[in-house]
Amino acid sequence: MKVQKTNAMRILDKASLPYEVFTYEHGDGAVDGISVAKLLNQKEETVFKTLVTIANTKEYFVFVIPVAHELNLKACAKAAGVKSVEMIHVKDINKITGYIRGGCSPIGMKKAYTTFIEESCLQHDTIIFSAGKIGYQIAMNPKELMKLIHAQCAHIIKD
Repeated sequence: MKVQKTNAMRILDKASLPYEVFTYEHGDGAVDGISVAKLLNQKEETVFKTLVTIANTKEYFVFVIPVAHELNLKACAKAAGVKSVEMIHVKDINKITGYIRGGCSPIGMKKAYTTFIEESCLQHDTIIFSAGKIGYQIAMNPKELMKLIHAQCAHIIKD
């Protein structure tokens, strides 16, 4: 499979940050994160998914968590300093982020939303996340990702 540069990859290139691209066959639709980890032959705890929420304040917040976990919405709201957050509707993903379901990257959204990455990312030298297109994943150092997108670490998954 010839790798097509995504917007996220171009942003990383411009910032001169090292990363690796993984690709997988996906048919014609989104593949869940656990399946992506299996297709890439990677540990589930190193493959992350990007989720977008809306707060009671109408602000959007982005949360990046390991694929086998669920968001703890109360912990997310606390981390974001708001009363509550809820997942956005799938139909709104493209309008809000510029990405589609299954291909949402924390890098290169339409706007720079406040982003939180599950603190377990710091246990790994490299994490893998969407490159902004279904079938494409980026592997890079989580600290460099956090610095690039001004993300914060927090415990935001259900135990």
